[in-house]
Amino acid sequence: MKTEALSWDHLLALAAQWVLGYRSRIGDLPVLARVQPGWLTAQLPASPPEDGEPPEAWFSDLDNIILPAVTHWNHPGFLGYFGITGSPPGVVADLVSSTLNVNGMLWKTCPALTELEQVVLSWYAQALGLPTSWFGVITDTASTSTLLALGAARQRAFPGSRERGLTGGPKLRLYCSQEAHSSVDKAAMVLGIGRENVVRVPADAQFRMRPDLLADAIQQDRNAGYLPFAVVATVGTTSSTSVDPVAEMAEVCREHGLWLHVDAAYAGSAAVAPEFRWALSGCELADSFVANPHKWFFTPIDCSCLFTAHPETFRQAYSLVPAYLTTDAAGVVDLMDYSFQLGRRFRALKLWFVFRAYGTKGLAEAIRTHVALAHEFAGWVEASQDFELLAPVPFSVVNFRWHPRGLDDEARLAKLNGHLLQKVNGSGKVFLSHTTLYGRFALHLAVGNLETNRDWLENAWLEITRAAQTLGSC
Repeated sequence: MKTEALSWDHLLALAAQWVLGYRSRIGDLPVLARVQPGWLTAQLPASPPEDGEPPEAWFSDLDNIILPAVTHWNHPGFLGYFGITGSPPGVVADLVSSTLNVNGMLWKTCPALTELEQVVLSWYAQALGLPTSWFGVITDTASTSTLLALGAARQRAFPGSRERGLTGGPKLRLYCSQEAHSSVDKAAMVLGIGRENVVRVPADAQFRMRPDLLADAIQQDRNAGYLPFAVVATVGTTSSTSVDPVAEMAEVCREHGLWLHVDAAYAGSAAVAPEFRWALSGCELADSFVANPHKWFFTPIDCSCLFTAHPETFRQAYSLVPAYLTTDAAGVVDLMDYSFQLGRRFRALKLWFVFRAYGTKGLAEAIRTHVALAHEFAGWVEASQDFELLAPVPFSVVNFRWHPRGLDDEARLAKLNGHLLQKVNGSGKVFLSHTTLYGRFALHLAVGNLETNRDWLENAWLEITRAAQTLGSC
């Protein structure tokens, strides 16, 4: 391989050409990868090349081998899970971050990373109407953020755990809604608390945790010899996007001395539009809070913002400074002290670029557009005699199902809707996901991509109703 073939100019030109080509035709690609398991592995050699290959070959294989095995999350027809956007400013920022290739474990290893992260987190808190006094760090995902928060909560409840582990200690107990994300259970697994000690409190008819049952569960556990130590509230649950009554839960936590962590990974960013600030009511009372700009703030994955009112508790839980990481810099923040992770990418750059590109007004308008589109789609569902909504639509997610007249058996409805989902996703034009709400199989449509417009929603509805007609005539 000649050195000139790997020149910056040549590689960046190839990369720019490929990115522009891909993004210009993404809407024409099948949303869901159509390959079978093992297909891509079979296309690749079992051993690495001995000699370097020209970059043109790499990019050719991107098109011929990689793209067929990609599910295109940035496709405007991607309507499953929580739609996301790798916006142009965010993508460019990721390139700059990789170019700088810094590790921000200490302030002195990259002052810009540390200080920009603090400034951008302050901007994000202001944009959402959250306390600017909170301390924040950027992690990869909400799973990591929740794990860190619950580790800090464990430290406050049982200070000896970081040194001695949980052996011989109190039987810790953790609480969340039955609708809370599985990351709460995984955090309990990693922290040594165990899934058996995650108490999932029943929700009401709108899928919100019931604070009265939370209080009852805490008291019952105390009476049984457990040590309740933390509660997780959810703002925008994964299935229904319901919002737990955070203020009431905070009062229960205050009465019992429990740490309150708020998981607002999806819906937190909606508060950039003032009319959605209601969703964060009571969150200012939390001990820790997470929201993900990579979900609904048009920032490429991964970027999760974790805030806390108690940074010193995080330091007590995670700070460990061996000789090779000591520093003489006084009065600085060393981000390694607030996490079990040492290495840190320059994630703040992409959130900074996104803010600079769109401003809070532009971000708020995009959120409003997505919510309006979801509500319009929900209206089509409600107007249909053969479909029904299965949950309220507070944000940009619609949960619904096909319910042919005269068919009320839940098992048969679940099977029928599963077939419908498979047929719709098999078209390659749109992608929906699914969930279960109070035992009912639901089709889950989420609007979150900047390029998803009304035409794409109409196309999705056409594919859904067409699939129902086809299956109904079988």
